[in-house]
Amino acid sequence: MRNIKNQSEMKKILLFLTLPMLSASLCQAQQPDSWIRINQLGYLPGDVKVAVYISETAAVPQEFSIIDVFTGDTAFVSRSISVEKGYGKMKTACRLDFSGFRKLGAYRIAAREALSPIFPIDPCTYDGTTDYLLRYMRQQRCGFNPYLRDSCHTKDGYIVWSGDPKQDSTWIDVTGGWHDAGDCLQYTTTSANSIYLMTLANEDSRDDYQANGLPGHNGIPDIVDEIKWGLDWMVKMNPEDSVMYNQIADDRDHIGMRLPHDDTADYGWGPNNGRPVYRVTGKPQQRGKHGGMNISTGAASIAGKFASDFAFGASAVRKYYPEFADMIAKKAVSAYEYGRAHPGFSQTASVVSPYIYEESDWADDMELAAVSLWKLTGDSKYLAQAIEYGKMQPLKPWIGADTARHYQWYPFANLAHSYIDDFRPYRHEALDLIARKSADDAFRHGIPYVWCSNNFSAAALDQMLAFGSSDKQLEASFRDWLFGCNPWGTSMIVGLPAYGDYPDQPHSSLLYCGVGRPDGGLVDGPVYSTIFNSLEGVRVDGGNDYAEFQPDRMVYHDSMHDYSTNEPTLDGTAAVFYPLAVFQNEGRLQRTVFNATKNPFFDGASIDRNVYEDGAIVKSDTTKKHITLIFTAADKHDGESKILKVLKKEHIRGYFFFTGEFYEKFPETVQHIRREGHYVGSHSYGHLLYMPWEDRDSMLVTREQFDQDMFKSYKLIREAGIDDSLKLFVPPYEYYNENISSWARQIGLHLINYTPGSGTNGDYTTPDMDSYKSSKQIYDRLMKLEKKQRNGLNGYILLIHFGTDDARTDKFYDRYLEKTIRELKHRGYTF
Repeated sequence: MRNIKNQSEMKKILLFLTLPMLSASLCQAQQPDSWIRINQLGYLPGDVKVAVYISETAAVPQEFSIIDVFTGDTAFVSRSISVEKGYGKMKTACRLDFSGFRKLGAYRIAAREALSPIFPIDPCTYDGTTDYLLRYMRQQRCGFNPYLRDSCHTKDGYIVWSGDPKQDSTWIDVTGGWHDAGDCLQYTTTSANSIYLMTLANEDSRDDYQANGLPGHNGIPDIVDEIKWGLDWMVKMNPEDSVMYNQIADDRDHIGMRLPHDDTADYGWGPNNGRPVYRVTGKPQQRGKHGGMNISTGAASIAGKFASDFAFGASAVRKYYPEFADMIAKKAVSAYEYGRAHPGFSQTASVVSPYIYEESDWADDMELAAVSLWKLTGDSKYLAQAIEYGKMQPLKPWIGADTARHYQWYPFANLAHSYIDDFRPYRHEALDLIARKSADDAFRHGIPYVWCSNNFSAAALDQMLAFGSSDKQLEASFRDWLFGCNPWGTSMIVGLPAYGDYPDQPHSSLLYCGVGRPDGGLVDGPVYSTIFNSLEGVRVDGGNDYAEFQPDRMVYHDSMHDYSTNEPTLDGTAAVFYPLAVFQNEGRLQRTVFNATKNPFFDGASIDRNVYEDGAIVKSDTTKKHITLIFTAADKHDGESKILKVLKKEHIRGYFFFTGEFYEKFPETVQHIRREGHYVGSHSYGHLLYMPWEDRDSMLVTREQFDQDMFKSYKLIREAGIDDSLKLFVPPYEYYNENISSWARQIGLHLINYTPGSGTNGDYTTPDMDSYKSSKQIYDRLMKLEKKQRNGLNGYILLIHFGTDDARTDKFYDRYLEKTIRELKHRGYTF
């Protein structure tokens, strides 16, 4: 970020955004004293959009501007500014409302000397975000872990605290489920809530992974695979009608970071040779080494979670696992009846320290269980019982409060209220309390900043969406908080968005052991300074301490050693699935409203059925016999006449992607293609090689070089009179990685590429190359591929080069382009 001292300086900076040839002196940023916090992921065009300006000075901006990063033009100016209380070192805080600006594109906000990061406004802003969260869920799997491609804790476990000496130390198979956070512990409490929260986003995901979590396709949405993985474990934890287990392992686990399959924790049966499995008895169990006990009073809190999971889960998986669905539906009834017979709550156990999940309510769990059975069976007795339970706890007690014990009022959202019309007043009161708590804060974010405060944030957002909040400003504030509109300017989800500021040093054994990063995980979030200062063994070195931005009352640190604010959690991550699914759906609805339906890869308000690889679309909907033809060129156009003639003859719209050199050398060709009604887009300006051929994970270009190259490319597109609002983009050499995809997404580009293995892209090869393929070979291979695959070429994107080297006399477009189209049409494909 850069200080902007006056209008002249502002013009220089905006010029820098579009013209890379400026002198290097303009690039040397001064130390800023003002910042603009935004939702770094971006915004849907119809969203409420509010950024927050903060400054160490007392000066208040009188207006702010929205700058188009492609043109450098001012796209919007507004005086919709509300001045708020400063905090910490920030003497000034202002809310900048630009909800009225709805034009698709990529922008920055400028206010006084501050310039925001780049962000997109796009109906596709949230597409793929639920799938990104699933990365974390798969990483957390216990048993077979697809991320590590290894198995762990396969000998779990031995029953403890059963209340029956004959049962204690008996082995039972409870392998599976998920690890709770950065350690290897497993809890029914958090896992069950995670399953329910995922059912709310049911089927709103792609099919890029198999049931075991490894890459591949099994015809089942990946989120359903993850729900089923959790339900399989829940069945093991509830093996009989009156037998339930609450916890695997305990705080003896906390002996240092290590990978799950290298677990050295010894619970008395030898390292990695089985862990304790705590049975639900409804009675107090051990808490800490000094002989203390938790205050469990019953089993309903756990039984209710089993029942609601099994009932909602049966509906979620029935399409794919009907027999399993029938089985867990029956278990839902028995679990619910067990809960009715054993009212009260069950807390978790510890051995070394006093820290446990101190859940102290249970009526909400039974309310949700009753609601789930009412929805499953249609039996009105369950609705009547749900109302009884709901009246026992009209509101979650943390709402409007300043503090709570660890997981005291859990789950943090009582979404059962959303199903019951009688509880409309409860819903209004809950949202009103959150609004009042948030009113005195520049970020409109009022929750207790205890451990896992981000879980409260996600729960508040869940309730706003489920309860139908009319306060869209408040809803937007809680949404945007998670993606960077907060005092620290960081997303709270690891790796999302990839182009933004996000936790880079989360408290994670994966990162500590050097094998990866917990992408998709929601970190704990800020805690009160008093809590942080009382902790033992916590450090903030090795990351970003955000010292300049810390408010007076709370802190957040991006440090691997800060287990209080920067550890991703299972249930916190799961709580974000529902909001992201809602926002994805809203984006689909807005595609029509904001004239984005001309994108051939997004069918109106339909779910995104594209297939992605490293962030680029490489297939469209594979359930349809449809093929897309794309054509690229850097500096040759010898195929122009033949290709356009064939497409016109066959009534096909093609998609053409050219470099800046092509636009400059062949303007008549570009106009010819436009007149024929085809799409014309970008293949970059300078045809840069983004990564070495031998190392796809490293980069040969900087982010700035990428941006400037694309800005120059689209300047030529605009000068050619082409509507560039869609911004499809095929990378140079058709070679890219996730960095390129994320950079493209930030500036509103939709990156597409040919379908791997399709082979038509080999039409550029010449006889002197080892990789040379004749046009007949390319054609024959494609036809064999079509017959061989179960779905044929459904959704395939076929790349043909618009021109090739003179050394290749066997031009694919001369004869085989038309032959390919006709044969595939004969086989039932449309283009």
